[in-house]
Amino acid sequence: MQKEARAEPREKKSRSREAYEWVQALVCSVLAVVLLFTFAVRLIGVDGRSMVPTLQDGDRLLVLNAMLCGGYEPGDIVVLRKESFLPTPIVKRVVATEGQVVDIDFASGTVFVDGKPLQEDYISERTFTAEGTVFPLTVPEGCVFVLGDNRNHSTDSRDARLGTVDARYIIGRAVYLALPGPDAETGLRDYGRIGGIG
Repeated sequence: MQKEARAEPREKKSRSREAYEWVQALVCSVLAVVLLFTFAVRLIGVDGRSMVPTLQDGDRLLVLNAMLCGGYEPGDIVVLRKESFLPTPIVKRVVATEGQVVDIDFASGTVFVDGKPLQEDYISERTFTAEGTVFPLTVPEGCVFVLGDNRNHSTDSRDARLGTVDARYIIGRAVYLALPGPDAETGLRDYGRIGGIG
């Protein structure tokens, strides 16, 4: 009888300790996720069709914080916000970085960087629309030149109101498509698109 009485408090103590450890693990997990999404990555949605076919309206992207990127390279897809241009973040592709010379032949739709035509297999169509920026253009120090992949339906660095983008306006680099947006025609999501962004 006494042995049974002694075993009960031990069982209660063991269950209390187990519950405490579960709560502790849950709190640590939540804290880790909060810190990760505060300082390392963000989840940002694509608004509009300026990055078709690479990205669709409604796609949700994991974006690596600008402080962790260590600079940007041509081909990177970035999220930026310049409130004097648009109050909401926009998603574009870096085409040129500081010191590079960008020129666009709007008759042929060809983009040149440092005199060489870009091989752009990611665009939906060639670049035929001018938006007010004068070319050729040398990208200033600390800036990037960005274009949307849906060239003739994108407002980007060709628009003099945006122009070359100071890297301080960049929120980060899009690294992963976490959730695809619904298809414009069918309304269905293509989950096969989930994965790294290049």
